[in-house]
Amino acid sequence: MSRQVVDQVEKIAVPLLQELDLELVDVEYKKEGPNWFLRVFIDGIEKPVDLDDCAKASEQLSIALDQNDPIPGNYYLEVSSPGAERPLKKESDYQKAIGKTVHVSTYEPIDGQRSFEGILEEVTPDLIVVKSQSIPRNKIANARLSVVFS
Repeated sequence: MSRQVVDQVEKIAVPLLQELDLELVDVEYKKEGPNWFLRVFIDGIEKPVDLDDCAKASEQLSIALDQNDPIPGNYYLEVSSPGAERPLKKESDYQKAIGKTVHVSTYEPIDGQRSFEGILEEVTPDLIVVKSQSIPRNKIANARLSVVFS
């Protein structure tokens, strides 16, 4: 059920956010304790997202969700920035991350490893290259930007 909710929310959110010069980064729908949470992560297209952007998006999204009613029952809506460790999901996310430090975990080991961190050097339709290690795209479980403290 949660995958269906996420898909429906994405269909509603994408055009609404585009009108606000924002992009949809990710949607989560999960139960925590007795409550359900719908988390919508957004970013700015031309500039980083700020608190006002989140408030506008939350207000507009809340209205659209009430009108379309894709979620049975009660839930809490949270709209926020993806943060410094932004997930890499879409092709454009990967392209923007070239030259930046990323963390990638895989479904199965590649050369004995399931976790990789380093500079994203290359992106193709079939693989990514992190620290000279080729990682097939179909084996990536999770990928995100990584904050490196020096």
